[in-house]
Amino acid sequence: MCVTLHPLSSFSIRMQKAFLLLFLFLFPSSNVSTRTATPEKKVATSVPAPQKMDGEQLFEDMQLGGVVNFLAFRQAVAGYNLIKQKSKSILTLIDFTKPSTEKRLFVFDMEQKKMLYSSVVSHGKNSGENYATSFSNEVGSYKSSLGFYLTGNTYQAETDTPFIGRAGKGINDRARERAIVVHGAAYANPSVCKSGRLGRSFGCPALPQALTKPIINTIKGGSVLFIYANNKEYMAKSSILPNQTSQELFTEACESEQTVSVHL
Repeated sequence: MCVTLHPLSSFSIRMQKAFLLLFLFLFPSSNVSTRTATPEKKVATSVPAPQKMDGEQLFEDMQLGGVVNFLAFRQAVAGYNLIKQKSKSILTLIDFTKPSTEKRLFVFDMEQKKMLYSSVVSHGKNSGENYATSFSNEVGSYKSSLGFYLTGNTYQAETDTPFIGRAGKGINDRARERAIVVHGAAYANPSVCKSGRLGRSFGCPALPQALTKPIINTIKGGSVLFIYANNKEYMAKSSILPNQTSQELFTEACESEQTVSVHL
């Protein structure tokens, strides 16, 4: 079943595809307010109130060492714990510190404490070649945006692309205008990596065609998705990085990358 949404008249898609809408959960800085933000006390959630999950313990329980970037996972779990609006216990992490030729999208079942999927995923064509190194919130940038999202429902269309919901100020609050969705694409198939990199999108996280349906069916409907990069600017704007300054987190990430490279 597909849900019809308001189309963007300025953008069309000729091929029939199933899209997963990404609704960004608003995480304003302490000195930023917005009239569209819903007070937390008024927001209901269908997810039972679970105990707060510890990123380090989950990393060990899921046996993710050597597969998933620990710092990216820890930040993803921190955001997952804080987002009360989620309606299912699924967490998706896209780690843009990895090259497009490697699996860098991971889907986790947080209740069962296991990884469900891992896959290559495309980044925006202007974010970089094999690595995504530049990010933007601007319409027409054709770059990927970082941060946390809540997924919506699927949308199928021949000529239209859907609106996207509310977003975080200055980070990816123009995702709606940019029509950022999760979708499948031939240029995101692993065989394309033979050219030296995966194909690139206009800013959307594009999946291999064989995994599009199972991944979208798993993450649709109010799950958390986090797009990560070791990006100091994002860390400075994010309000979900408790107990450490953006500089401390950035330095820690750099040191971790150096440690990993030594052990390879």
